[in-house]
Amino acid sequence: MNRNQHPGRDGASFGEAELSALRNRVGQGMSPKRLIHTLAVEQMTARLCALYCPEETDLLRAAALLHDITKELKTEEQLSLCRELGVPVAPGDELAPKCFHARTAAALIPRKYSAFDHPVVVAAVRWHTTGHEGMTLTEKLVYLADYIDESRTFPDCVALRNLFWDAHPEDMAPEERLSHLNRVLIASFDMTVRNLVAEGQIISPDTVMARNDLIRQSVQAGDGVQ
Repeated sequence: MNRNQHPGRDGASFGEAELSALRNRVGQGMSPKRLIHTLAVEQMTARLCALYCPEETDLLRAAALLHDITKELKTEEQLSLCRELGVPVAPGDELAPKCFHARTAAALIPRKYSAFDHPVVVAAVRWHTTGHEGMTLTEKLVYLADYIDESRTFPDCVALRNLFWDAHPEDMAPEERLSHLNRVLIASFDMTVRNLVAEGQIISPDTVMARNDLIRQSVQAGDGVQ
């Protein structure tokens, strides 16, 4: 196994050939629009990995390809899949249906995409929508890539993409680059919360806790927040 290949739960490894096959496979189950987004997230994930963790690039490209495999299912189908896969559903979860796909996609990986059943992959897929308290670096990168990929044209997505790249993180020292990532993530959570409040929608407690955790970290590090 070379250093760019990663073992799945069964000991298998994956690199470019396996990622290409995965790309083709997930594309067969998506609408053209969803596939364009998925491929753009993979590309953005690779760009972010080059800055933060090059050694995790293939793992996170796999996560990017898998992150929306259940996105286009209807709420009733999501709930049925939750029951089938043993995903807990709390009262009121159906009021935030956009959060289901991260949970069902992550739960589906061991069953349908077992070669990619790696804890880094599964966790990045699981938390790419809401975030959570104590996010790992790899979870942060897939979350951000999903928000700022080049296929996104929503004003908040464009603004966040500019906020990240206009600061030229490639020229920053490692610690400064990590602080910049956290500040941009805080801005993303602020955008999400404002939009959900404006729409009268449920806000995931995981999103609130993720935001607050990053603010605490920033204050403790003396960075402040934007």
